[in-house]
Amino acid sequence: MTDQPKPAMTMRELRESLGHTVPPPGQPEPTVRATGYEVSLLPEGDINRLSYTISVEYRGGDRWAVVRHRQCMNAAGEWSWESVPSEREDEWLAEHRFDLDTALRLAKKAAPHVVVNGHTAVDVYRRTHPAP
Repeated sequence: MTDQPKPAMTMRELRESLGHTVPPPGQPEPTVRATGYEVSLLPEGDINRLSYTISVEYRGGDRWAVVRHRQCMNAAGEWSWESVPSEREDEWLAEHRFDLDTALRLAKKAAPHVVVNGHTAVDVYRRTHPAP
């Protein structure tokens, strides 16, 4: 009779067997949260991607900001400088914070129109990724 393979270990079992994640008694388990997305018309690996990237960043309270070079986008697609937290008005925050779906939609809509040195993301994409 052949040996039956053992069932695969869970990630927790694997980490614990390596001694990695067993916190001392009374210490809470660390939490993990994704806090950002990159949105760009240019594909990963394109040398120009970083310059043409818009970020969607978590700002707490299930609210997200659409950000590029310390500027935030409002719902109308206009950019304004993000001031330090102590100087932000409630009205400004209401105009520049979104649920995640809205923030991603706004960033995707704006991505083709990002301009660097007079060239839009569409210009760069067409120049570096010509149609067959």
